[in-house]
Amino acid sequence: MENEVERDDVSMFSDEELSEISGLRKENDYIEVTCGCTSHRYGDAVGKLRVFPNGDLEINCECTPGCQEDKLTPAAFEKHSERETSRKWKNNIWIIARGDKVPLSKTVLLKYYNQALKNTTGSHKGRPCHRDEFIHCSMCNKVRRFHLRTKEECRIHHDALADTDWKCTDLPYDKITCDDDEERASRKVYRGCSRAPTCKGCTSCVCFGCNLCRFSDCSCQTCIDFTKNAET
Repeated sequence: MENEVERDDVSMFSDEELSEISGLRKENDYIEVTCGCTSHRYGDAVGKLRVFPNGDLEINCECTPGCQEDKLTPAAFEKHSERETSRKWKNNIWIIARGDKVPLSKTVLLKYYNQALKNTTGSHKGRPCHRDEFIHCSMCNKVRRFHLRTKEECRIHHDALADTDWKCTDLPYDKITCDDDEERASRKVYRGCSRAPTCKGCTSCVCFGCNLCRFSDCSCQTCIDFTKNAET
């Protein structure tokens, strides 16, 4: 339907559901809205929240013109804003609807996040998520973050993992060099997992092979085995 955001023919939200939300932008595989988190000491930290059909949420921070924090989990954005009462990001992060600040918990935007959370913490029959992963640069030995939310991003990580000479400048979506600092240690613990922001890799939420992260045109044994098993 033309009035809905779609991905793989699965509709996300209707125009009616989103009609009262300000700062909205629609893309093929996500929607983006203006969001924020308020600190009583520092005021509003504003960002752009992206909502994906698989339940993933990520925020690009715009708290200051030079802020480099992007693709944050909501919990990480809440902490970055220095909100005094943290760990309640569903209520502390807001969007603008009808001209007022409305907590995420009172919007439709968490529908897919809540579904993914229910699947992974309940029966464990839901589709595993793909948390962020890190790879060391072969030149400077610094670790760089890889996002695995789309098939393209999964392929970039898959190929980089197999490349023993992979280096910082090979990362296509972040223009970085070996001179750029690593992420702060406190930031690295946040892995972009929809089940738990500081996911350490439990089997109930990390994928070990699916159509998003395995490739029929790849000659590695992992992809070959997955493709053969999928055909049987």
